[in-house]
Amino acid sequence: MFRIPVHSLRNTILARLVIMHLVVVLPIILLGIYLYNWSYRNAGEEISRNTLAQLSSYLQDLHREIEWLEIQQFDLLQESRLHKIAVVWEKMDNVERRESIQYLLQRLTSIRGSSAYIKDIYVHVRSIERTISAENGVSAFDRERYEAMRSAMHAGESRLIKSGGTLHLGAYLPDARAGREPGALIQIELDAARLGESLRQLNVYPGSGSFLVDDGAAFMLASDERSERIMRHYLSAVKGEAGNSLLLEMDGRKYHVDKVRSDPLGLSVVAFLPEETVRRPLSKFTMWAVLFAVASLIAVIAYSLSTYRFVHRPLLLLVQGFRKVEGGDLDVRIPHRRNDEFGYLYIRFNQMLVKLQTLIEQDYKQKLMMQRAELKQLQSQINPHFLYNSFFIVNSLARTGDTEQIELFTNMLGEYFRFITRNGADYVCLSEEIRHARMYTEIQKLRFSRRIRVQFDELPREMERIRVPRLIVQPIIENAYEHSLEKKPDEGFLRVTFEQAADYAEIVVEDNGNAISDEEIEALKERLANINDSCEMTGMMNIHRRIVLTYGEGSGLFPSRSELNGLKVAIRIMLGGGERPCTDC
Repeated sequence: MFRIPVHSLRNTILARLVIMHLVVVLPIILLGIYLYNWSYRNAGEEISRNTLAQLSSYLQDLHREIEWLEIQQFDLLQESRLHKIAVVWEKMDNVERRESIQYLLQRLTSIRGSSAYIKDIYVHVRSIERTISAENGVSAFDRERYEAMRSAMHAGESRLIKSGGTLHLGAYLPDARAGREPGALIQIELDAARLGESLRQLNVYPGSGSFLVDDGAAFMLASDERSERIMRHYLSAVKGEAGNSLLLEMDGRKYHVDKVRSDPLGLSVVAFLPEETVRRPLSKFTMWAVLFAVASLIAVIAYSLSTYRFVHRPLLLLVQGFRKVEGGDLDVRIPHRRNDEFGYLYIRFNQMLVKLQTLIEQDYKQKLMMQRAELKQLQSQINPHFLYNSFFIVNSLARTGDTEQIELFTNMLGEYFRFITRNGADYVCLSEEIRHARMYTEIQKLRFSRRIRVQFDELPREMERIRVPRLIVQPIIENAYEHSLEKKPDEGFLRVTFEQAADYAEIVVEDNGNAISDEEIEALKERLANINDSCEMTGMMNIHRRIVLTYGEGSGLFPSRSELNGLKVAIRIMLGGGERPCTDC
């Protein structure tokens, strides 16, 4: 049995599923009991109130939709392209005319797509004798529609214009010259079919229907044919009588009729419901309510038990397994005998841990052995040419009898060879690595003091304790001397600088030699970018690979053309990844 902390029980999936089930079922049970005690007395009244609320909501939604369309309509009137088409069409070239018409068509299509109630939207431009429509594009000037809309708007009708069995919205762009007809008139034709579909959504009860009429009965729209017959009977029987609810008799049947009117729109929406639907016997309601409550309670208990057994317990096992893995325990295994989804997850979980242990062990050993082998390879590459030149310098100093320089040089030479040949730690502080590189540079300055200048900046204090692999800077400086500066006929210059950003630190080594071409630099970049186990391990490749293995992607050597015209090598160390601060600097 699993032990669950009491304070965390509310956060379990089991508790949430049970609560969700109760939230869905209990309100239905309580609503059924409430309706049982209430429906006998107030069924008709409640249905009437609900219908009125629904009709009011429908008219409010329709009103908001009309307001939105009016905003779009008047926004379109402000378009500069429309003004240009209506006023300066003759002064526009063909390209500008085509672009303006195309832009206007796109605007019309966009407005039409913004509302389901729009059947089409027209722009009648009298000055160019064209009618532009979202559905039909550019056509000849529709004088009939234009005059009908202009007359209706001039007569001061309501916001909605009734014409052709549907509703329209209109707005016009006045001509700047007094007494002239509008320069452009925008007409939005509402879709009667869509309005009918919206009315049918109000028919939520069996036998119910609805229709939409204006005050003068100039516009009438019913949800279906039966609603149309009742609508005509209603209009002839009521004849403007007031009242939101009434009882209407037709063909021997009585209907409860509810009406809601919208003053801004000048429209009324009417819904009717047969009386027998309202007064349908409710004798069996008690039995079904009790059965429903008992069945719901049994369902909640069964659902809770099955959820706990088949979902919560197996899921808790998986969560406990992951928590142990997070704590570093890779030996955890989850047993499961059922051949279900959790069994599949447990098997894959166990296989994942076995494979993870194997990969971690292999990867760790492989990286460790590789780094040690590459470091030994780099340490063994003592340049005989450098050793010969060092003895030559000692010989020259001995001949001149300069014992102080001999002592200084031999001390530096001893420190140099001690650092590269020691077999202790594979990693050192960056301050120690830079000290060794500076030592090598001082030795070379004794040899090339007249031919090669050196600028070796001070290492910033915040970079001193960065932990780095040994021998990553001095080989780069040695490469600059050997392949560039020693062969330069005029004065050489070596510069070592440092840079630190938020996420990386860089040591930059650059010279003014011109022995390397741009093609060779690009080839070197490509070799460093595509380094793998099978490539030849030169000095730079060795250093680049050890840095990448230690600090991850983004680290390594990045060669480029220096501002000094020679080779520039940036040794980049990504911070916040594999580096650890030194404790023995």
